[in-house]
Amino acid sequence: MPTVAILCGGKGTRMRDAEVAIPKPLVEIGGRPILWHVMSIYASQGLRSFVLLLGHGADEVRGFVNSLEEDWTIHCVHTGLDTPTGGRVARVAAELGEGSFCLTYADGVADLDLAELMEFHRSHGGLATMTVVQPLNQWGVARIDAEDRIRGFAEKPRLESWVNGGFFVMESGALERIGPDDVLERAPLERLAAEGELFAYRHSGFWDCMDTYKDTLLLNELWDRGDAPWRRLVRA
Repeated sequence: MPTVAILCGGKGTRMRDAEVAIPKPLVEIGGRPILWHVMSIYASQGLRSFVLLLGHGADEVRGFVNSLEEDWTIHCVHTGLDTPTGGRVARVAAELGEGSFCLTYADGVADLDLAELMEFHRSHGGLATMTVVQPLNQWGVARIDAEDRIRGFAEKPRLESWVNGGFFVMESGALERIGPDDVLERAPLERLAAEGELFAYRHSGFWDCMDTYKDTLLLNELWDRGDAPWRRLVRA
């Protein structure tokens, strides 16, 4: 099965207590770090070999890994404090080996069918697949007619555009497009797209990214209510 590389090196996220800085991968949802949720989404579907790309909070993330009792193979690699996302991936190229590998962030959860994602990746023959999603608009949207009369409102509808959902499948050849100083989401993906080697897997189910403290509250609320769509994929 492919190795899963997880970007865990961003700066720590400050929670409500301004005196306590928590590395973002360790912010808890339902009493467990968001990183555990991300890893469990993969492990529950048969992908149990992980490479964690560490930076800020590396010691704390290693401590969490050492406390795990799950039957997972986990290799922690310190990829630098201020290394950009692409550079972190470039630094673990040897760990990812030949053939396919998965790549994601430590702060996004989804009820994603990984077998379907990987089958789609194999079917197009390109070097990379990016899962794309249509997130909910964070604002209510006014419905306006041709005479500028407001006819009603839509409460936080889905965006019409598709955005990077963060669950990638790549071939080792994609690593040749990722340099040590690259931001993954810029030049490397743009190169792959320009070469016709980047394909979009459209995920229309649940997806959310823990960007802010408000997102943390929302994900915890979903989990506590038993309404977290990705919960069926993990062992609570």
